Amino acid sequence: MTSGRLRARAYAKVNLDLRVGPRSDDGYHRLSTVLQSVALHDTVTLRAGDGPCRVRCSATGVPSDRGNLVWTAAAALWRAVGRRGDPQGAVVTITKRIPAEAGLGGGTADAVAALPGLCRIWDVSLAPQGLREVAAEVGSDGPFFLVGGTALGLGRGDAVYPLAELSPHWVLIVVPPRGVPTARAYGWLDRDRGRRGRRGRPARHVPPYAGPTLDLAALTNDLEGPVTRRRRELREATRTLRGAGAVVAAMTGSGSAVFGLFTSRARAADAARGAKRPGWRVIVTRTMSREGLARRFWA
Repeated sequence: MTSGRLRARAYAKVNLDLRVGPRSDDGYHRLSTVLQSVALHDTVTLRAGDGPCRVRCSATGVPSDRGNLVWTAAAALWRAVGRRGDPQGAVVTITKRIPAEAGLGGGTADAVAALPGLCRIWDVSLAPQGLREVAAEVGSDGPFFLVGGTALGLGRGDAVYPLAELSPHWVLIVVPPRGVPTARAYGWLDRDRGRRGRRGRPARHVPPYAGPTLDLAALTNDLEGPVTRRRRELREATRTLRGAGAVVAAMTGSGSAVFGLFTSRARAADAARGAKRPGWRVIVTRTMSREGLARRFWA
């Protein structure tokens, strides 16, 4: 068992592209999505402790202990290495910077970032496939957070394939105060498609590439229309970023965050000043490559 404290950065993601197919028999939609790591991150601190595994987070609206995805990840890892009962012997503290219910993957990122530290504390190891299966139990985007950078997600989003890295961009993230629960966003999509009398177009399984380069003009998010029809502030945020010169401005995942890609920090900072509204959270960050993520464990 490792003594002392271990720290990891849990990086957020944005969905550069999201195509949603019809709902399958298992209740999930088939997806094709291009995911991108960004430098915005939470900090996950772990230490050995007596008794049951404990998860602590003081951020408003973020559950602790069993209600947190870090506990879910700990329980899945505990079972995967052949141990019975609830996970024991670890205390995990989360310092939050990634907004919740924003489509940025913060909860799943925290959970996956905790896995290597838990392995060290418990003196266990898993083969890469076993670790991927544990990450997938946490959430459909869990395997992505093991890969990072620019990647393609298929199926439920959990079949992840690294792609040629997006060229470096600065990213402006705008988060209006109302969150969007993922299940509600997909429900709105199904409802809108039902009204139009179609089950929905099949998800594209090839990302929008022009040669080796991602074609930014071809990016789309099938959830954006249904969500922004019901969240006027998200339409305003997207228009604001486009008006400020973003190369791409779109909702990420099921929202409520929208993001803009900019070619320079100065342009992103100027756009951030113009995007400020009462209650809106405005964050300037940048894209992260897989190489840049290599040292995320342990600070």
